Amino acid sequence: MEMITARLRLDALRESDVDTFFRYRSDPSVARYQGWWPASSDEALGFIVSQQQASLDIPDSWLQFAIRLSADGCLIGDLGLHLPADADGSYEFGITIAPAHQGKGYAREAVAALFDLLFRGLGAHRVYASIDPRNVASAALLRSLGMRQEAHFRESLKLRGEWVDDVIHALLAREWAGADMHP
Repeated sequence: MEMITARLRLDALRESDVDTFFRYRSDPSVARYQGWWPASSDEALGFIVSQQQASLDIPDSWLQFAIRLSADGCLIGDLGLHLPADADGSYEFGITIAPAHQGKGYAREAVAALFDLLFRGLGAHRVYASIDPRNVASAALLRSLGMRQEAHFRESLKLRGEWVDDVIHALLAREWAGADMHP
């Protein structure tokens, strides 16, 4: 499956992406807010290889899209989509952008393409994201897409030995349909 926007192409991660993927995913400034980060290049490669079997037909799994610049195919990030086990029309997502490419609107463009796929293509009812509230850039991104904060769970997750808060933002299909936020 592939999604195309004005500046980006979202497609499958490739084994040839491993060095770039490992570099930005293991960067401490990126990994700080991630539930998973690769400890080695081999672990990153294992993740990429495992994604070769991923599809929208496998309930309770994550499907990871590569985010590439259309102009040259350069990998600049990845976008994860959690497929619900009960197919209730609610999907979770998460996004990671390499530090060198942050602040340029790529995350917003990629997530908007995902929302169009989910709401218009797959008939999703609701999408949501779980973030650490200290990640102010992610919170701003979600708000810019029309998402609202639905919950704030205090010290509900333990990451790297630290109890952290978990904030849930969500958007309904009818809210996206009326939004002027499409790519």
